[in-house]
Amino acid sequence: MAIARSPRFAGPADLHMHSNQSDGTESPAEVVRQAHRFGVRTMALTDHDRTTGWDEAAATTAELGMTFIPGMELSAKHEWRSVHVLGYLFDPLDEALRAETERIRGDRIGRAERIVRSIGRDYDLSWEDVLAQTTLDATVGRPHIADALVARGIVRDRTEAFDGILHPREGYYEPHYAPDPLTAVSLITEAGGVAIIAHPVTVGRDRMMPVPFIEKLIAAGLGGFEIDHRENTESGKKTLRAIVEKHDLIVTGSSDYHGTGKPNLPGEHTTSDEMVARLIERATGTAPRYA
Repeated sequence: MAIARSPRFAGPADLHMHSNQSDGTESPAEVVRQAHRFGVRTMALTDHDRTTGWDEAAATTAELGMTFIPGMELSAKHEWRSVHVLGYLFDPLDEALRAETERIRGDRIGRAERIVRSIGRDYDLSWEDVLAQTTLDATVGRPHIADALVARGIVRDRTEAFDGILHPREGYYEPHYAPDPLTAVSLITEAGGVAIIAHPVTVGRDRMMPVPFIEKLIAAGLGGFEIDHRENTESGKKTLRAIVEKHDLIVTGSSDYHGTGKPNLPGEHTTSDEMVARLIERATGTAPRYA
């Protein structure tokens, strides 16, 4: 069945925001209200590996006269690299994609429990402390462990937690299951969505995926890259823009807002109207929610 189309959206557009359904600190409705306060008029909620905040966010964007782009940030892994694939306007009932996100979330919980057990041997921290920092049915992850460490007075904030106890050098780190990026891109694309690699060129040795592998992702249906993001390096962005020009890909810009969980502010980077229109036109899985 054809998806109804409409040009009724307006910028600025922030297409990467998180609520307390994953590792943000605010409800989906409050994320939308914060976006509106900062001048955003088209926004996407992209919680990790889940879509449970879509309806609440869409209801609030409708109240405020905004456009809502349904999205998700799908966890993936290439060799040792953590790769996050933003998926937009896919069918949330697609069986293959739902099965994969359920597997990812299930393993995240087991991983979080293992990390907490290890930390608990050296610090006064329990699994109940972590659960107290989550909402019902949220994807439990390291940010919630960080919040529990803050609540216990062991660290001052999430930054100190990730720079200290939760840093891999401290010995508490545990790996978690994630599909390879080719699988992630294919699942989103086959569900009618558009796949965009989030913050693909952050600081760190060899953090960018090799160009030959990126070419494979493009052949598998990758829609583009989130280039305008505070964590991307200038040299990395230059390399990606050349790839984008070669393949005529979509470029997004976003805040990666997490409430008080990160210093990122709504609308600090945005996506052009042209690119939002291209993203909407390409998708076949679900439609934007217009006011």
